[in-house]
Amino acid sequence: MYFLRLMLWLTLVALVKSNDWCYTDCNHTPELWVHLEGSHCGEDHQSPIDIVTSIVTTDPNLNNFTFVNFSSRQTIKSITYNGHSVQCDIEENEAEVWGGGLSGQYSVKQFHFHWGTETLPGSEHTFNDHRYPMEMHIVTAKTDVPESEILDKEDGLAVLGFFINATEDINMSEPWLMLTSYLANITDVNSKVELNHNISIGDLIGQVDFSKFYRYMGSLTTPDCNQAVVWTLFHEPIQVHKGLLQRFPKETKLSNNYRPVQPLNGRHITASPATPLPPGHLWCYDDQCDFPPSLWSELPHSHCSGENQSPIDIDTQSVLEDKYLSSFKFTHFDNKRAIKSITNKGHTVECILEHDLVEVSGGGLEHVYSTLQFHFHWGTESTNSVGSEHTVDSKRYPMELHIVNKRKDLTLDKAVQTPHGLAVLGFFIEPPQSTKSAYNSVPAETAAHTSSPASKMDAWKTLTLYLSAIRNISSEVEFTDEISIDDLLGNVNRESYFRYSGSLTTPMCNEAVVWTVFKESVTVDHHLMFRTVVLVGGGWGGIAQGPCFAVAMCYVVEGRVQWGCLELGWVWRLHCVDMSSSAF
Repeated sequence: MYFLRLMLWLTLVALVKSNDWCYTDCNHTPELWVHLEGSHCGEDHQSPIDIVTSIVTTDPNLNNFTFVNFSSRQTIKSITYNGHSVQCDIEENEAEVWGGGLSGQYSVKQFHFHWGTETLPGSEHTFNDHRYPMEMHIVTAKTDVPESEILDKEDGLAVLGFFINATEDINMSEPWLMLTSYLANITDVNSKVELNHNISIGDLIGQVDFSKFYRYMGSLTTPDCNQAVVWTLFHEPIQVHKGLLQRFPKETKLSNNYRPVQPLNGRHITASPATPLPPGHLWCYDDQCDFPPSLWSELPHSHCSGENQSPIDIDTQSVLEDKYLSSFKFTHFDNKRAIKSITNKGHTVECILEHDLVEVSGGGLEHVYSTLQFHFHWGTESTNSVGSEHTVDSKRYPMELHIVNKRKDLTLDKAVQTPHGLAVLGFFIEPPQSTKSAYNSVPAETAAHTSSPASKMDAWKTLTLYLSAIRNISSEVEFTDEISIDDLLGNVNRESYFRYSGSLTTPMCNEAVVWTVFKESVTVDHHLMFRTVVLVGGGWGGIAQGPCFAVAMCYVVEGRVQWGCLELGWVWRLHCVDMSSSAF
């Protein structure tokens, strides 16, 4: 048993048959690793993650590293293709590292690589939602921990991660030219060759500034995904000629050997004092940041200028009937333990669901979709405020609920890049008929639908009780009450709905969504609507409501109100107008 555990952390892959898990085209792709025997892949502190620089804090204890024999050209002894990666093994007890905020001394065991295809990027970690072409991991083990206990310690392993960027400058890549020359000799799984060239670890790293790095606690990125890794990700990428990077997928015939990014689940990402961090927001919903909605299209990697953007106004006079839009099949929408946690995403309140439990199919959808989460959009604290994202015949509703679903056969990374990779179910929310008159909406006769007779108010009361526990940006709490999605939706008619193809409604606005907007609204008592708590609403519906309405949590720092916005792992802070704390 000790030998098996030792081999796991030496190779960063579980000791299972090669066909037991994979990245693509097998029975156990990354979303199913959680079901492997002995797997930790479904636990809360998994890797890789997206490094969202706007939520990173500086840690003065992340001092300089000490690297021993990183410049020695006799430390790399062999290069292997193990079926999951290309791995370079290091001579035993030759190279070491300490400092950099690590809790002890670590011995270098091996380094390996993750990549995409010859044309698409494949780093495991992402940087502000940007994926680099490749990533190198230097795996080290704590020297004062017995080998049999390495995987039981949260810092038993320390992995140094380096992003790799493609360059046109071949002169910068001579060590990589020598290294990649071996790839043609290790095309068979588990083939190995001795390294005859004099190449050091430092030669491959090049001119990367070791003083600039990020730190978080995580896991192995392959089965068994043990949460035993203190991660260091260096800010500056290694520069390698693009032709040499293409050799990895070309020679090995292995593509996309990276695990999708995992939820942060309340973990903190810190940075060394030398690491540059952004001064503030990149985008927001008003004109008090660098990128208001009119400039979202100028954000890096943005799709916000596309032709099929959301939300839209549904003009009922131009809607066409589609006989293929049949009844939905809602699997486990009645499960009262489906909600795993509730979190303040900075831009909304999000309820995260248990993995692979809830599903949606039918309704004219061409695939089965796994339900990931649901969240809300709302207006301001004003009694007559409206804040739905979609409108019907120019009518805006007080709130809107979005149930987000991903194609079951795709990873989330691929789903957001695929037309109809996501399916979002949108439900308008408004108060019962007796209190509707308080809202300044268009006359009821122009509306395309009516509200449902009732939703279960006890479920909404229970849900809103959690809001006080998630006032801080990125705060998350376990959901312990028994509430189903059906409880929240009540008796709303799910047979009558609108359908169109659109996009995410926040940057990066990927046009990957098949939208279903239900005609009948869910009824929720006025005092249970989110804007009546310490939450300032917005979305597209909030833009015209006042000077600073983001879909965000609101909090006070040094006497100033701040808002945060987060979508798909992005968070920003926006300084708004001065307000006294008594307003809250």
